Amino acid sequence: MVIRHVTPEIVTMSLPFARFGHLQFGGRGTLVKLATGSLAVFSPVSLTPEVRETVESLGGNVKYITAPDIEHHLNITPWKNAYPQAVILAPEGLYEKRQSNPEFQDTPFEHVFKKDDQLPRSISKEFDAEFESEYVYGHGSRELVFLHKPTGTVIEADLLFNLPAKEQYCKTPEAGTNFLTRLIMPLLSTKPPATWHRRFAWYILSKQDRAAFNKSMRRIDQWDFDRLIPCHGDTIETGSKGIFRDVMTWHLDRKNT
Repeated sequence: MVIRHVTPEIVTMSLPFARFGHLQFGGRGTLVKLATGSLAVFSPVSLTPEVRETVESLGGNVKYITAPDIEHHLNITPWKNAYPQAVILAPEGLYEKRQSNPEFQDTPFEHVFKKDDQLPRSISKEFDAEFESEYVYGHGSRELVFLHKPTGTVIEADLLFNLPAKEQYCKTPEAGTNFLTRLIMPLLSTKPPATWHRRFAWYILSKQDRAAFNKSMRRIDQWDFDRLIPCHGDTIETGSKGIFRDVMTWHLDRKNT
């Protein structure tokens, strides 16, 4: 695992992860220390001793645990058990999905994002002061996307990918670019012209409800951001607004409702 201070208040925890055992997407959790000293974790990784030490180095007061979609949730119960004062943020449908697993079924969700919520959503005074949120329910995985306003950083899971996952595989003998990964790389790369990533977003990610997806992309486009931290692939340290607009250009086009 690579634990890195992206900014003084943001720490990423990056590690190898292969989808279906072969597609080397990489995985990433993100910790943010609020001005109040509270911590928010997004897409939490396994709570290893190294991760616990990192949490303690930031003050240890985990107040918010976010499952950013219905796929990135496997570690929220161990985090909730370790930090019972924390509240869980998750999209609708995830709680029900988890009931088939006795290890997960008793974990309460304090904040469930629903498509009919009144906007803007409110979590708490301290959280609202630092974060904007968008529930992309038009995405098949029901994405929660966040903007950390003080640093101009977007934190997301499966909305935009940035393969190859160099940082996430840098401590392994593998390069993160096996044959199958190279085969699908054009779909999940932001390298210009990102034509296949654009098509992937249009034909795959948004197919559940493209009109709703478009509206979400237009709201995110109003945010002021430069950095983007994805769960899969390298962090985009600067220029991410332009990359977002390039990949999502069809969704941002007002001619496409």
